[in-house]
Amino acid sequence: MGRHSLPDEYGAAAPGPRPRARGRTVALATVLVLAVAAGTAVAGRNGLLPLGGSCADEAVRVDVVAAPDIAPALGQAAAHIREKEVTSDGHCMDVRVTPRDAYQVADALRAGKGGEYEVWVPDSALWLDRAGSDSDSTPVTPTGNIAATPVGVAMLPSAARSLGWPSKTYSWAELTAAATAGEKLRLGTADPARSAPGLLALTMVGASAAEAGDEDNTQVAEAAKILASRMSDSDGQVLDTLARDASGTEQGNPRRNQALILTEQAAHRHNAGTEEEEGLDLFYPKDGTPLLDYPFTLVDERGQSTDESRAAVRFMTFFGEPEGRRVLARHGFRPESGDADEAVVTAAGGRTPQPYAQEEFEPPAPEAVQETLGMWTITVQSARLTTVVDASGSMAQPVPGRDQSRMDVTKASLIQALSQFTPDDEIGLWEFATHLDGDKDFRKLVETRRLGDRDEKGKAHREKLTAAFGDLTPVPDGATGLYDTTLAAYRAAQDSYVSGKFNALVILTDGINEDPGSISRSSLVAELEGLRDPDRPVPVIAIAVGPAADKEEVKEIAEATGGSGHQVSDPAQIHAVILKAIMEAGSTL
Repeated sequence: MGRHSLPDEYGAAAPGPRPRARGRTVALATVLVLAVAAGTAVAGRNGLLPLGGSCADEAVRVDVVAAPDIAPALGQAAAHIREKEVTSDGHCMDVRVTPRDAYQVADALRAGKGGEYEVWVPDSALWLDRAGSDSDSTPVTPTGNIAATPVGVAMLPSAARSLGWPSKTYSWAELTAAATAGEKLRLGTADPARSAPGLLALTMVGASAAEAGDEDNTQVAEAAKILASRMSDSDGQVLDTLARDASGTEQGNPRRNQALILTEQAAHRHNAGTEEEEGLDLFYPKDGTPLLDYPFTLVDERGQSTDESRAAVRFMTFFGEPEGRRVLARHGFRPESGDADEAVVTAAGGRTPQPYAQEEFEPPAPEAVQETLGMWTITVQSARLTTVVDASGSMAQPVPGRDQSRMDVTKASLIQALSQFTPDDEIGLWEFATHLDGDKDFRKLVETRRLGDRDEKGKAHREKLTAAFGDLTPVPDGATGLYDTTLAAYRAAQDSYVSGKFNALVILTDGINEDPGSISRSSLVAELEGLRDPDRPVPVIAIAVGPAADKEEVKEIAEATGGSGHQVSDPAQIHAVILKAIMEAGSTL
């Protein structure tokens, strides 16, 4: 299952797009949001941020970080504002725009960084939840959307004609199936863990396939594998993978794509720089084209001066005005309502009867986006996991409402989780209590190896691991030796790190550390922080099982490694938590 890179946990709980109301205007509908935060939005709506006036006072500087596709349009708008001496409360505005990939900004804000700019304009609201997913995240205040562009599938003319463009329409599942059937048509995408267009398109493929009866996601998983083999790191690189001309050499080059998951705006930009006969044709799938929505977002608003926040809002309202809309259209964007602009669509390669002007389209639910990101994580990058299970005496206690012990339910949940992994994934098993091996609180039961590997007798590693899970037994009178075990397992995972895989340590415990002779909690956290290597990441996924376990303890330990801490009341939930945590952790690496 190729796996991980994810958005992230998109991560990292992977966020979904916000519902959008059609026909709204930036100046009226979105500025109201700010009134709750700082009162600046009301000023914008009531005309307290005038367009004219004296520029004698020192200009108010507003630094904007924006997705690379919309940054040129914002830069042009900023130049217009300077040239026409547009003011905010009588102050000139000095707006500086810097392009930066949304996933990079989201991860910086999530880590509590990003205070050097006042405004962030990512390409999708998907990134806002990822940016704010940690308790220490830099606060962001979305204030509305300033533009939109739909996601479709762009093709070289010869490829598009072979599929009947523009007369024939396809669902996402049908179009992807046609584009991934052997080597006839090579389809490329940007990494869905770093690309909102890639993630939204893959989500639509999943929904479309499910509608067509693909209940177990086999079609979308197969599509993901094929897309992964032709994947670019970012949206900015995906166009570089196209065949450069119609020559047989370029068309036959297996490294060149003939079709791309692409936005209307990106196709518009590409076509503007090519001859008409070499421009892209754009398919708009009939079951809906998701929109990038470009949320205008204040960063750490409380740390901004009143002049800065009001000037930022004034810049936002510019895009609801005629000149602002013209700037966006010249750069290939639709207005924030998402309404189709005939000239933009035509320049992007759209033609009737392609359904490019669909009025009714519900964006994918956040849960669907997160599930897709998880599937991509599991499918695209193989995992290397060491599972460390608490075998202390308390694991023999019964689970309320079940005629089973904590250990029995834990074993069943681990075996269930194991079924989600492929032969390329590597998984091992340790157990711990106190003094299991001399003075050691831990014992290695199964080496971390590929599930598909076989021993000299022909027995698969998956079978061996399944049997070992089933044999786990609580140690009578055994206490919880959590701290020493965690440190030893983390060091072992780092020492055996495998590049190109998602390496992680999964620790399950039903209690707090009970070994008085072990390393202290503070020392353990300090050791883990010192060992943590961003070039060889091994996040700890720690799960506190039952009421006696301390979620805050496992959370502190896990976060020292870049991982996450969780708590479940019922051990039966373990398999779902493990998979979700892997998806989220993989999306942020």
